[in-house]
Amino acid sequence: MIILAATPIGNLGDASRRLIEALEQAEVVAAEDTRTAVHLLRALGIENRPRLIALHEHNEVEKAAELVELARDTDLLVLTDAGMPAISDPGFPLVAAAASAGVTVTVIPGPSAVLAALAVSGLPTDRFTFEGFVPRKGRVAWFGELAREERTMVFFESPNRLAESLADLAMALGPDRRVVVARELTKLYEEVKRGTAAELAEWAAAGVKGEICIVVAGAEPASATLGDGIAQVLALVAGGSRLKDAAAEVADATGLGRRDLYQGALAARAEAFPSR
Repeated sequence: MIILAATPIGNLGDASRRLIEALEQAEVVAAEDTRTAVHLLRALGIENRPRLIALHEHNEVEKAAELVELARDTDLLVLTDAGMPAISDPGFPLVAAAASAGVTVTVIPGPSAVLAALAVSGLPTDRFTFEGFVPRKGRVAWFGELAREERTMVFFESPNRLAESLADLAMALGPDRRVVVARELTKLYEEVKRGTAAELAEWAAAGVKGEICIVVAGAEPASATLGDGIAQVLALVAGGSRLKDAAAEVADATGLGRRDLYQGALAARAEAFPSR
């Protein structure tokens, strides 16, 4: 069996009882950095010294099949340096290979920088998307593809590139887009900075240190035009709805006037099929 175990993202006190028990009993651990795994064992006062296997971004694809076969006969505990394996950290190829091979995968949940940043951001949390690390190049175009995303977005970024990324975000999404930078979450110098994209780009230009999450407000829903609404009404009518019912349905969904939609659809039909 493969056990994905979340580790603290900064505060050692966030290590769960289940994580500690798993580390105490583990025979084999696949770790993003074996040195970090050894440090975690020592910091938690765990005397167990399991066999450690390096599983990182440079070898995880090649290692996946070998580790899946190993997990058929023994429990394999999977750790990353911080947070949940497979979430912008090594683990996904292993889990995918295990699923294909019919090997059980389970999880010890725990700290997550993504959820922590989202929770403290003050931005809507009912719908969100995690976009991983901001790319090093082509950021304006990359952000531009997300310009109409209506869900709150969460990103990871290096402190060294934060100011440039925020400036590119402001260019692509607009300087007034609401942004939150969560820095050093759960650590002594935790900081949550809120403002517009332009304001935070200026703030970050002075230099920022630590682990960084960026949370960005989604785009405002696009307002439906009367023309769009009429097109929706005509599509419903083409699908078999009565014109009156279609106008009512689109009016309820868009906030457009029912009479305007009805008359507009009538006019559009008359223009498309003029009387002879």
